Parts: sequence; C-alpha cells; structure tokens
Amino acid sequence: MKRTFALLLPLLFAAAHAEDFQGADHPLEYDHEPISYSASQPHDPISVVQQKIMSGELKLKWDEKFGYLPALLDAFGAKKSSQVLVMSKTSLQRRNISPDNPRSVFFSDEVYLGYIPGAPVIEISSVDPQLGGTFYFIEQEQVRKPKFTRSNDCLSCHGGQRTLGVPGHFVRSVVTDASGEMISLEEVRDITQCTPLKDRWGGYYVTGKSGSQFHRGNLIGEKDLMQFKREPAFKSNLTDLSPFFDTSKYHGTGSDITALMVLEHQAHMHNYIARLNIEAKLMLAAYGHVRYIRAQVDAFLRYLLFTEEFPLTQKIEGNPDYVRDFEAHAIRDSKGRSLRELDLKTRLFKYPCSFLIYSPSFDAIEPQIKAIILQKLHDILTGKNDDAQFARLKPEDRKAILEILIETKKTLPDYWRRP
Repeated sequence: MKRTFALLLPLLFAAAHAEDFQGADHPLEYDHEPISYSASQPHDPISVVQQKIMSGELKLKWDEKFGYLPALLDAFGAKKSSQVLVMSKTSLQRRNISPDNPRSVFFSDEVYLGYIPGAPVIEISSVDPQLGGTFYFIEQEQVRKPKFTRSNDCLSCHGGQRTLGVPGHFVRSVVTDASGEMISLEEVRDITQCTPLKDRWGGYYVTGKSGSQFHRGNLIGEKDLMQFKREPAFKSNLTDLSPFFDTSKYHGTGSDITALMVLEHQAHMHNYIARLNIEAKLMLAAYGHVRYIRAQVDAFLRYLLFTEEFPLTQKIEGNPDYVRDFEAHAIRDSKGRSLRELDLKTRLFKYPCSFLIYSPSFDAIEPQIKAIILQKLHDILTGKNDDAQFARLKPEDRKAILEILIETKKTLPDYWRRP
C-alpha cells in the first residue's frame, strides 16, 4: 500500500528570516513553468541511484538489523560519523519518535537520510541542481529492486518561507517534553550559522565539547528547561548518550556537535543557491533580465562568506571521525589549503567561503545571475569592493580564498586569473 509522509520535517532545517533576501523570502511559483517542480523529472543523486538499481548495476544489500540503511549510506557517500539525533515529534512518523527512540540523520553534501528504529520507511531527501530540495522515502521491506517514492507532501513545510520560498531544508530548535512533543512556541528557534549557540539544538541530542558555550541540546521536559535558565551549561559537553536511550539501536555513535554545525550551514546555503537559481529563471521568463534580484546577491554573498557567522569563543571538540571523513573530500591548492578545512576555534571553517561553491547546484545557477555573483565575489576578494557589509572579511582571508579558488575551481571566468 502506498504511503505518503512529510519527510525530514525536524531534520533539515534552516528557517529563513525576512532579512535573508531583503524581505524576498515569499514562496515562488516553482510549480509553474519554467520550473514545473512537480512535473519535472529530478536529476538528483537519488534518481541516479534508482537508475543503477533498476539496471542491475547496483544491488542494495539488506541488513538484518538496519534494513537498507547501511547500503544507502554507502550509495550516497554519507558516513556513519555524520549521525545527528532528533528527539522531537515533528514528522508524520511521529509515533516512532521520542527522546528514548530518536530519529537519526545522516548526510553527505547533497543527500540526507532519516532512520528511526522500528519505523516503516527510511526518509531521504536530496538537492536537485534545477529544482532545489527533492523528497523521497524507501520501504524497509526486503525486495529484489527497492524503489524510492517521491513525495511532494513535504512541501507544505519544505517549500515556503522557512526555506527561502523554494523547495529546501531547514534546521529548527524545539525543546520537547518527555514524549517528544513541543513544550512551547516561545522556545522555538530557527538555526543557521548566524544563530548564537545558546539558541541552538533544542530537540536534538548533542555530543561533544563546547566549553562554556552552552546550548539547548539534550534538554527534555519543563524541568530541564527551567534548570537550563538557571544553569545554562548543565547538559552541554556530553559525550555519552547511553543514560538517555538504548544507543545499540543506532548505526552511528553519538550526535556530533561538529556535524550539526556543518549541517546548519549547508542546508541553508543550498536554500540560497536554489532561491537565486529559481528566481532568476522566473525573472528571465517574465522580463528577460535579472535586474530585480541583484539585491539578493548581496545576501547570498554574505552567507557564502560567513560575514554574519556567530563567532566561537572556545574550541569545539566533536567526533574526530567526522572531521576526518568531512575533510577527506577536500579539494586542495598547491599549498595544501582547502575550503573544507574546519577551524572550530573562532569559527566553523578556516577559510570563510562555503565549500558548496564547488557543488553541482552552484554550477547550475542561471548564467546571467551567476556572472553577477562571480564578478562581485571577485571584487570582494581582490579588495575592489570595500562595502561595509563585507568588512568582517579580513584581507588575509580574502587573499587566501582568492588563491584557493583560482587554483581549485576550474570553471571560473578568465578574468579571475589575470594579474
């Protein structure tokens, strides 16, 4: 029997604020031409894997404990170390989610997988270069050629203001009671790289050390919330979750603080990319130009370059396996530098420019708007643009990012490489 689910509701994550795009976060008409979201065949990693399964090129191995989860992680390049755990009941699989049976989320650069012990499906979403977020589920039943079922039901939450008005993902902090239900709307926070740590991760388990930088992770119930207000760090800096639930039911270890921080950045960055691309296509179809969205480019670049990132005051110490797995995909210049290098002392990344500049989604941005982005980015990095909104970007960072991109991003315009 066909099932439909609102997929990845609590998982993914980065609610849009009105100021993100100068107030332009209203839902776009992405189900109309030229986007035709629902009618279009995605060309995302999930559809690619489905084709391999159907052709016999790929066989998903069934695991007696976790079903298709381990095989799916391998197929999509998501590592066990990326696991984060969500305890809030914010999905239509809510009956399976609670603080003693949280949802585990694993992710790569383009794909997110949600696994709940005892749940009938694994939830999967991806990023399509032309459509933005795409949402699927796969039945946890052993068959010869398992199929991903696409579900647009998710767009009720994953296709509006929370995701910059386009199909996407968002991260949210929601303090829950002992059953996983939301305690109060007053305690809801939207999370991006700009959010203070003290407002992050309600409704999540969090493992790793953040020093005196406290957060809302691991809080369960009104009593914990009241103690948090008196003693903010009392459930920070945890490394073992076994007192809360049976950790042997989970494929990964812990709910890594570093993985959460990377997840928050990339989910919202993908929303920015999708918004610019989809809005550019709509503007070109309607007016033949993209002049009306030039202001949005500044907001996009502020996020790309972390100019409004919340600063760290102490070192973040998460799972070293996640750091290793994440940095293993680094594209390095001749000096060994990469935009995937984590800092975790004063900021998330050593070089403050998003690694998603290498993504298929960035490369697929409508050429007219991408030309504006790249020209302005070049001017910022070379010092020609001294706009105050980019003043936080230090000269040495601008120089390093420029040098890294010139060597490692081969599709840049020729003027980037001229003296």
